[in-house]
Amino acid sequence: MVAGVKDDAAAISAEIAELRHAIHREPEIGLHLPETQRKVLAALDGLPLEITCGKALSSVTAVLRGGRPGGTVLLRGDMDALPVTERTGLPYASAVPGRMHACGHDLHTAMLAGAARILAARRADLAGNVIFMFQPGEEGHGGAKLMISEGVLDAAGDRPAAAYALHVASNKLSLGTASSRAGTFMAASDTLHVTVRGRGGHGSQPHLAADPIPVACELVTALQAMVTRRFDVFDPVVITVGTFHAGTADNVIPDDASFVATVRTFSPATRDKVRDAALHLVRQVTAAHGLGADVEFVTGYPVTVNDPAEVAFAGQTTADLFSEQRFETASNPLTGSEDFSYVLQQVPGAFIMIGACAPDADPATAPNNHSAEAVFDDGILADGTALYAELALRRLAAG
Repeated sequence: MVAGVKDDAAAISAEIAELRHAIHREPEIGLHLPETQRKVLAALDGLPLEITCGKALSSVTAVLRGGRPGGTVLLRGDMDALPVTERTGLPYASAVPGRMHACGHDLHTAMLAGAARILAARRADLAGNVIFMFQPGEEGHGGAKLMISEGVLDAAGDRPAAAYALHVASNKLSLGTASSRAGTFMAASDTLHVTVRGRGGHGSQPHLAADPIPVACELVTALQAMVTRRFDVFDPVVITVGTFHAGTADNVIPDDASFVATVRTFSPATRDKVRDAALHLVRQVTAAHGLGADVEFVTGYPVTVNDPAEVAFAGQTTADLFSEQRFETASNPLTGSEDFSYVLQQVPGAFIMIGACAPDADPATAPNNHSAEAVFDDGILADGTALYAELALRRLAAG
C-alpha cells in the first residue's frame, strides 16, 4: 500500500504543482473564492465523487464512497489567501497586488485534490467513505464553522470516525518533516477591544479635562501585570496590544483613546478566566480615574485539541510511509490558531504541520508563514498528497 501511494503521488506531482501554481497566481481572500472553487472543481472533474458547493461560502465538499462497507474519514484543505503583497520573485508569484498565498493554503488545496485522485483510483478496495473538505475562510473568517453548519460532517451520511488536516510551514521544520502533538496543539485566539472615554480639552490645562490617554496606557501595562500575576505559567496567556489610537494634535487632549489586543490561551478554562479578568480590570481601572470605558471581548477560534490516539496513528503512518525521522512530536503547542479546531471539537482527529522549507534554505532563518517573502517548496506536494491518501486508507482499514 505504502509504495503504491507514494508512486502514484509522484506520478501526478507535475499536475499537482500545476494546480498549486495556478491557485497561487490568482489568490482570493475570505469566504468567497469563486476562481479557486472553479479550479478545484476542474481538478475533481471526472472522478466518482458526490460534490456539493457551499451556499454561504465558496466551499467544495466531495464524498468518495468506497466499494466496501466501512466508516468515514474526513480530510481538510483550506483554500484562502492573505492580504499581503508578495515579494518572493517566484515565476508563479501572485498576479494580484495586495494578495498572496503566504500561508501555503494553495499547497493544501492541490495536495487534497491529488489525494482525491489517488483514492478514487482505489475506490473498489476502499473500506468506507472519504469526505474531502475544501474550505475557504480559514484566515479569520471561520470558514470551517460555516461548513459544519452546512453539513460537511454529515456529508457521507454518518459522522467521520476521524478527521485530519495538514498544514505546511515555510520555516522551523525541514522539508518533509511532519510535527504534531497530543492534546492542545494550537492556541485559542480572541480579541479585546477597549475605548477609554474621557473629556477633551487644551493640552496646557489637563486639570480641566479628563485625559483618556494616560488611563489607556495604564491599561496596556496593567493587562501585562494581570497575565504574570493571575495566570499559571504552565497554562499560559499571551496578550499583545497591536493597535493604539488617540488624539489629533500635540496640544489637544482627545475625548477618547482606544486599543485592540489579541489574546491567546491554551485551555478552555483559562480562556474563560482571562475574558472575565480583562473585562473587570478595564472597567475598574477606568472607574478609579473617574472615566468610562467601552470594552468588548470578541471570541475567535477555540483551542485546537488533537486526539491522542489519532496523533499516534498519524505519526506511525508518517513513519511507515517515509521514515521514523520524518515525524517529530512537538514539545510545546503553537501560539497560532486554527479553525480546524471546530472540526476537532466534534470529531477525533489530528492537525499536522509539515515542513515545506526549500532544501537550500535554513529552516531557522527562512521567512515564516504570513511573510511577504515566505516560500513553500513544491518538493512537499507529492509527500503531502501521499500522506493525505495514506491516512484515509489506513484509518478506514482499521475500522
